[in-house]
Amino acid sequence: MSKRVSIKDIAELAGVSHSTVSRALHGRGRMSDETRSRIIALAEDVGYTPDALARSLVRGETRTIGVVVTTIADPFVVQIVEGIEDVAQEAGYSVMLSASDNDPAREISVVDTFRERRVDAVIVTSSRVGALYSNILKDFGAPIVLINNMQESKYLYSVSADDVGGAQMAVEHLLARGHRRIGYIGSAERPISTRRRWQGYQRAFANHGGAIPELKVAPQGDTDLEVGRRGLVELQAHAPSAIFAYNDATAFGVMLAAREYGIDIPRQLSLVGFDDIQVTEFVTPTLTTIRQPRKAMGRAAMEMVLALLQGEDISNITMTCRLVERDSVASYHDRVEDKL
Repeated sequence: MSKRVSIKDIAELAGVSHSTVSRALHGRGRMSDETRSRIIALAEDVGYTPDALARSLVRGETRTIGVVVTTIADPFVVQIVEGIEDVAQEAGYSVMLSASDNDPAREISVVDTFRERRVDAVIVTSSRVGALYSNILKDFGAPIVLINNMQESKYLYSVSADDVGGAQMAVEHLLARGHRRIGYIGSAERPISTRRRWQGYQRAFANHGGAIPELKVAPQGDTDLEVGRRGLVELQAHAPSAIFAYNDATAFGVMLAAREYGIDIPRQLSLVGFDDIQVTEFVTPTLTTIRQPRKAMGRAAMEMVLALLQGEDISNITMTCRLVERDSVASYHDRVEDKL
């Protein structure tokens, strides 16, 4: 393997000092244009590339951002990471990815590992420890930005989707189609966001002027699919005409259970999800859902990181969701009369 060309090698070839070469290559210091141009041309001729590690030690930065996701198998995080990487690459940063497996202790451990690797900042998706980072920041020495913080207490640097507004939009859509007995399947594993989406459900009914039906369940389950299956079973006795599911994966569980019980979606039961993951367009029927601006959230989080690294003052960001209408919702008046 050929030896890597160093600044010392270029200095010997150019007949100048090591520091002169360093200043020329980094555009610093005073020297003649002729000398700077000659050194740069010589570096290019011999194939010199800067040592990123050595440069990071000198500058006290690694140009690396650590990103903690719940799991790499979660379709929700894919576009978030894409948004982060788009802005990071534009700014000359690389991204290091690790998973917390929805475990608060592991989340902290991953952040500690990133600190040992001297990353310049950390972005955490769906944090289970939230406000604890206010104390961790004192020792970490680098910005930590949260996306969709799962803790109720506020954290200084965060980007989130409007859970309440999104859920309200979903339920108002069902109310506008004539549904009144609307079930809600929440997530026992995500109590904070489940509560926020229930608040949106309640707000929709309050604005409509109707009584709020107590059709809320949050079953335990190893997966969101299983939660959706069990949620439909629990709600059947209450004969809902529509269901708002905590997320799209939960809605898919409802779809699977509905097929097992011979319930037609949407002719007998209308269904709305939350997230708008890609597969919602390919299930049958296609799923009406609430779209979180995932890529925009990733971009906003990385832009927040860059602002913090520049010492700028920033404010938390809440991003608006929007309704995506597909085929899983029908008018209440068009329902077939078979009872659930």
